[in-house]
Amino acid sequence: MIQKVCFVTIGATAAFDALLRAVLNDDFFQTLKALKYTTLLLQYGKNGPKILKECNVTGSSRAANEYGIDVTGFDFNTKGLGQEMWSTKAAEDRAEGVVISHAGSGSILDALRIRVPLIVVPNTSLLHNHQVELAEELSKQGYLVHGRLEYVMNLHSGLPADIRGRNLPAALRESEVHRQKLQAWPPNNRGADPSGRGLAGVMEEEMGFYD
Repeated sequence: MIQKVCFVTIGATAAFDALLRAVLNDDFFQTLKALKYTTLLLQYGKNGPKILKECNVTGSSRAANEYGIDVTGFDFNTKGLGQEMWSTKAAEDRAEGVVISHAGSGSILDALRIRVPLIVVPNTSLLHNHQVELAEELSKQGYLVHGRLEYVMNLHSGLPADIRGRNLPAALRESEVHRQKLQAWPPNNRGADPSGRGLAGVMEEEMGFYD
């Protein structure tokens, strides 16, 4: 069987339980299955095992039994996440997958360097951060897909799709299209970027530093 990996990272400095719960529900599993994903690999932080248990994704779980998705995870890798991100790259026995990341600039840059589809999900619970602005700007520039957790809760609310925006299942589907038109990193700033700032400029302006 050809493997196809969806790697999700929440980062090391702040809990992002909402992102974990968003990728451990049936809507997301159904989308993974429809797009022929085989593996959901999670960097889940200290609360990960508890959330997996709450979502009934431990041992012989519904993810494997109903959707054929192998769910595995770990707290954090102190040596970095390069190996996990590279597991989403196409190889002889593997189709190209996707990285779903919090909006930390370090994680964004790591994913862009290996040139795979990237979905960035801002953690809106953090105070005094500009993650939403960063994700929106980089999405406009064509580097990534902006995923929005708040719209997951509205998925069955009856709101029109354009108001719901891109919940994670929709963002995952969009990433399949996005892989055909990925912007190269490092960027070519000779007119390709209409804002004139480039990725580094956006990160400096929106976040003030690299993390």
